[in-house]
Amino acid sequence: MNIATEIVLAQGAPVGPQVYRILRERIIRAELTPGMLISESEIARMFSLSRQPVREAFIKLAEEGLLEVRPQRGTLVRKITKAAVMDARFVREAIEADIVKLVASEHDGALVRELREQVKRQRAVPEDDPATFMKLDEFFHRTLAEAADKSYAWKVLEDVKAQMDRVRYLSFIHFPIPKIVNQHAAIVDAIERGEPEEADRAMRLHLREILSDLPGIAGVRPEFFEEPG
Repeated sequence: MNIATEIVLAQGAPVGPQVYRILRERIIRAELTPGMLISESEIARMFSLSRQPVREAFIKLAEEGLLEVRPQRGTLVRKITKAAVMDARFVREAIEADIVKLVASEHDGALVRELREQVKRQRAVPEDDPATFMKLDEFFHRTLAEAADKSYAWKVLEDVKAQMDRVRYLSFIHFPIPKIVNQHAAIVDAIERGEPEEADRAMRLHLREILSDLPGIAGVRPEFFEEPG
């Protein structure tokens, strides 16, 4: 487990949140896989830190359902729970559908041009580079939230969608990325036309894609998913 390879913590910024973000990203990108044991002391040593900020990061990741702390046994990466994915999708759809309706009501030409450029960059990403695509996907959705002046709502989503993000990353690996890009383009089309209800429908269709993808992903990568209790 060489988590710290090629990663340098930013000087002058709190280290706990940085360690948290690094570990969260590695779990979402399936670089730290379910069942993998990770050690506070080892990570602290890698980053030349005390164990306290690492412990704080572990606690937050455990609260998100990404880590499981087992007393006397160690800390391991948790499997994905389908119920958590469905809950996150429900919350995300409710918030983002309203966001895109607000944006479509504004007739902001500069925003449409920015979104078109983002879609263009998404189309240029090779299908074997899901990490880059996921960054662009996140940026697209965050841009919409900021355009609607709903940055806090996006922060709420970031705190609840970790399990959904893990599935989305796996979907980018196992299913065609162009389909997702076309859905983004349809959202932008509705915004450009100033059609809030159509933008709402396009966003809901986009976020419900995971409902059809999830069984296939779980079938291909069963080691990532918890069995129903």
